[in-house]
Amino acid sequence: MSDLLKMTAAQALSSLSKKQISSVELTTAYIEAMEATHELNNYVTSTTELAKQMALDADKARADGNAGRLAGLPIGVKDLFCTKNVMTTACSSILNGFVPTYESTVTSRLWESGGVMLGKLNCDEFAMGSSNETSVFGPAINPWSARDGEALSAGGSSGGSASAVAAGAALMSVGTDTGGSIRQPAAFCGVVGLKPTYGRCSRWGVVAFASSLDQAGPFTRDVEDSALIFSVMAGHDAKDSTSASMSVPDFSEAINSGVEGMRIGIPGEYQMDEMDNEISDLWRQGRKWLEQAGATMVDISLPHTKYALACYYIIAPAEASSNLARYDGVRYGNRIEAETLDLMYEATRASGFGEEVQRRILIGTYALSAGYYDAYYLKAQQVRRLIKQDFDTAFSDVDAILTPTTPSAAFSLGKPVTDPITMYLNDVFTVPANLAGLPGISVPAGLSKQGLPLGLQVLAAPFREDRLFSVARTIELQAQFSLAPARAAGELQ
Repeated sequence: MSDLLKMTAAQALSSLSKKQISSVELTTAYIEAMEATHELNNYVTSTTELAKQMALDADKARADGNAGRLAGLPIGVKDLFCTKNVMTTACSSILNGFVPTYESTVTSRLWESGGVMLGKLNCDEFAMGSSNETSVFGPAINPWSARDGEALSAGGSSGGSASAVAAGAALMSVGTDTGGSIRQPAAFCGVVGLKPTYGRCSRWGVVAFASSLDQAGPFTRDVEDSALIFSVMAGHDAKDSTSASMSVPDFSEAINSGVEGMRIGIPGEYQMDEMDNEISDLWRQGRKWLEQAGATMVDISLPHTKYALACYYIIAPAEASSNLARYDGVRYGNRIEAETLDLMYEATRASGFGEEVQRRILIGTYALSAGYYDAYYLKAQQVRRLIKQDFDTAFSDVDAILTPTTPSAAFSLGKPVTDPITMYLNDVFTVPANLAGLPGISVPAGLSKQGLPLGLQVLAAPFREDRLFSVARTIELQAQFSLAPARAAGELQ
């Protein structure tokens, strides 16, 4: 692997400021890495010519003393963010060829700060999935796959975003998290994945799945880089009514503040039968690391956790049913011509939406229908409130919560799943944070017996990302995890 690809974002910025490297050199190295890792299928649209121009602009800005905070850093973008004049499909046939005339708020902030766009990254169709296998472009592949002898899932829905960073095909990337779609792929691919507090990052210009759950966040190689890019992404946006009108602090101080004197909650409900023994062992190791660093472990109870997954799979499909009603073949996207308007709607949606998206639309429509709204959707919202109250009670006594990120390491691609619930269980540890609007981060902390990455998740009270970074950085320093997938750029087997 090129030495340029081994640098973290913080290290790259240091080298750029010292003029040891140029943005053009750094970007060129990543463009070559994208080509070298093409078989991982993490990019669905490359913007190499645009990237080269943005890198030139970043070098010029630095020479003129006007460099932004991310000037010259190559970044990949999940194909759920609208990017001006660059195709955005949500990895669905129904949006094939859609080219937005506007830029999402989050990506606008990245480019205004000097970031360089490498391209659009693969994801599950409309972010609906836990393996990236519902994408019309096929799944992104986990760069750790060669260690297992078969293609492994990069996770979902932001599988391409995690795979690209792990493979060295992007210095950083952005994704979205509706029920774990940043944290689960991060754990599978051995990178850091941050899901901010709901409202921290604007949802304007992001293709909607479930509006009360969706939140944008970054994938990075370490916690310091996560704080760096998050500080640029976050902030109030008048165009998003759910955007929090709060200032964004400088998180660089929190990274190295440590956990001395912190109280870390350990929820008993997260010890589940579906969890691999090596996940349980890593969780225990994580507690020891934090105790050695000066934190106090506190047993806590989150009694309504067992209802979270069922609650999520009522609320999320219901909101998806409403959000995806706009894709009817009339205003944009693909259209299948038919004799009548109703037949055109039916033909367009039947052809344009994949099986998983259709399943969730049907579930959501049923849950919202007359006679079932109170029994399902309203009841799920009531349970959601109880889940949030559990966390509120816990955070009155502890500063952060430590849990596993996933119940297992990355699984194989291509094996038919006859029962969708089996796939949904991948989100069992991540979904509660979305229902409660909490910030969460996954940190790579160890390897399975098969040599695959395993992650630990840290949760904090709303808008306390500073505590997330403090705890996550402590785990990172203790774990000393080495990002060395078998199929990284320059090391394909």
